[in-house]
This record gives sequence, structure tokens and C-alpha cells, in this order.
Amino acid sequence: MPDPRAILFDLDDTLYPYRAFVRSGFRAVARRLAVERGLPFRSVLKVLRRALVGGARGRELQALCDRFSLPASLVPELTEVMREHEPTLRLPAQTVRVLADLRRSWRIGVVTNGTPRIQRRKIAALGLSSFVDTLIYATEHGDGRGKPAAPAFEAALARLGTTARQTVFVGDDRCADIDGAGALGLSTIHLWPEGRGCDCAAAGAVHVQQLAQVPETADRLVRMKAEHHVV
Repeated sequence: MPDPRAILFDLDDTLYPYRAFVRSGFRAVARRLAVERGLPFRSVLKVLRRALVGGARGRELQALCDRFSLPASLVPELTEVMREHEPTLRLPAQTVRVLADLRRSWRIGVVTNGTPRIQRRKIAALGLSSFVDTLIYATEHGDGRGKPAAPAFEAALARLGTTARQTVFVGDDRCADIDGAGALGLSTIHLWPEGRGCDCAAAGAVHVQQLAQVPETADRLVRMKAEHHVV
């Protein structure tokens, strides 16, 4: 019997937009400040969202403190609120369609970096467990470095009962996802939406702009490897 085919996905900015988690965190911050400091929920949310898309990206909480004359010492506390909140997330319709399509003939896994307890909350909020066969929290394997180190990828292959030759990895991060998976011999698909300025130096990866392109691309990659192996 031939080895089963498997496809592995990164989580953040691959199966759903990470910005959705950030916006969910903003709502948690706005609720906290409304209760503890009497600030208007919608006004806080508006400041944070404007900072996210404006020049203060990455310093949204600092911009918030400046706007409402809050002490800068509050930033670490609010950062923790964002990290530890129970997120409200939804899998994009395109992701649902792609995973349902792949499920017919592929074993599916997720390999994600990040703090496992936070990633678990994201996955629970997304309802992702019902769409995949295994979930790998990369920092729980090996020495805890996570991707691109090999142990997390190896754990995924072992759980899915497949080989690197029959497995494809899909991710948005060149180093953690593409280089890490490629070093073990997995075929790789670099998800890089239009407008992000594709870095074509991701050696050996096929670049796609939409998740909808993944099933056909993954099928072609595995077939090409199988044909080469036979020859």
C-alpha cells in the first residue's frame, strides 16, 4: 500500500488572519477599561483599531494610554489581557471549504508556534479540531524552540503515519514554516497574499496567494515526487 498523503498547516495568518485575534484582544481591553476605569467601550475600541491600521501598529496600547491619559505602566497589564483573553474567532469560509475538500483524500494536521495555552484557546474558538486529524504545539516538542526546529514536524509525521515525501507543509513564514519543513524533505507551499511583496527567496517552495489554491498545488507536488521516486 502506498504511504498516505498528509498536509500540514501553520495556524496564524495561514488558516485565519492573525489580526482577528488582535481585534478580539482589543475588545477584551476595552471591556476591562470600561469596568475598571469607566472609559467608553466604543471609544477605546476605535482608538485601538485606528492605531492598528495607522502609524502606531505594534504600539496600539501605548497610543491608547496617550489618548486617554493613562499611565504607561498600564501597558504590560493590558498586554496580558490581550494574551490571556478567551478569543472570539471564526474560521474564514475559504478555510472551511479548503479543509473539507482536502479531508476527502488527505490526512490533515496543524503545526503552530506560540505559547501552547494561547494557541489552544485560538483553536478552540475557531472550532478547528473537527477539521483536522492532529494538532501539534511546536514548543512542546524537542528543546522547546518550536519551528523551524525538526521535532515538531517529526511529531506531526509520526501522528499522521506518513512520510516527508508524501507530506506538504503550508505556511506564511519563510523561516519557521518553509525552511523548517523543507529541511526535512517536505514539499512546501508559501502562502503570501497579493500585496505583501512576495519573497521568492524561499527556496524550493511554491508560492500561492490564496488558500483556495492549496489543494490543487499540494496534489501536484506529491504526484511529482511520486513520479520522480518511481523513476
